[in-house]
Amino acid sequence: MKARVAVAILWLSAPALAGDLYKWQDENGIWHFGDRPPLDDQPFETFAVPAEPNTMISMRQEGPQHQPVYVFFNHYWGPLELELDASDAVNVRSDPALPARVVIPGQTEVRAVQFQAEDPHQSFQYRLRYSTVPGPPTVSLPNDLDFYPPFPAGLEFPVSQGIDDATTHNRPGSHYAVDIAMPEGTPILAARGGLVMDMEDDFHGGGQQEERYIDRANFVRMLHDDGSMAVYAHLQPNSARVYPGAKVPAGAWIANSGNTGFSSGPHLHFAIQLNVGMALESLPFRFRQRDGQPVTPDKRMLLGGVLPSP
Repeated sequence: MKARVAVAILWLSAPALAGDLYKWQDENGIWHFGDRPPLDDQPFETFAVPAEPNTMISMRQEGPQHQPVYVFFNHYWGPLELELDASDAVNVRSDPALPARVVIPGQTEVRAVQFQAEDPHQSFQYRLRYSTVPGPPTVSLPNDLDFYPPFPAGLEFPVSQGIDDATTHNRPGSHYAVDIAMPEGTPILAARGGLVMDMEDDFHGGGQQEERYIDRANFVRMLHDDGSMAVYAHLQPNSARVYPGAKVPAGAWIANSGNTGFSSGPHLHFAIQLNVGMALESLPFRFRQRDGQPVTPDKRMLLGGVLPSP
């Protein structure tokens, strides 16, 4: 008996290793290269190393050929939902029956599905397909959708694209996102406490003239206790002050604003998202103001910071 298997693989490899390369010379004239700058005050040169977006799910096959098992590892530091399906199936059955969905906790590996022949005396074949979405599946909508503005008190910036403004926010995951115009290097603060689920810090450059920038924005994705996720995007390269897996309080300095990725100018892209039926959906939200009253961020309004400076 032989099994003929075709696997459609999305996001297969582990997170890419990329970032800046640092070069410096010590007091003995010896040159050093590393992925971190020297710890002392020695002068150094920085070279941008091309980066690729992180890949957040890995798959491997184990078990005998007549009963293959597919094992998935979640590289996020929070849960993701995995959906499995099979096509072109001949004389095959699976455990669990497909289609099926599995929630994989952060930094965890699970045995997701096993295949074998219905008739063990005949060959079998199938095509395994899967997709993933970050975050736990939505059970109910969050009760609290008020957040602090993600920058310090004493600063005011205009909203350049507001809630339900589909100028460029024309996908479900960004439909209710907000763009806040601000200079590069502005401290970005956590709008609510949570777990750093995923982040990118190594991308350089941006613009809207080249498609290569679409998936190359530095960002921090933070998971909140209610299952919602905040996304802070277009961040300045090498400015992250948090790390994946860190639990941070509201007001923590997480990174600096920038102009990376598919961006028309320096700004912060901020969105609140949920995993709704295996799709990222953005939610309308409000920003708390200094007088305690929440406000819906509309285009061209001037938004003031509330959280203390870090």
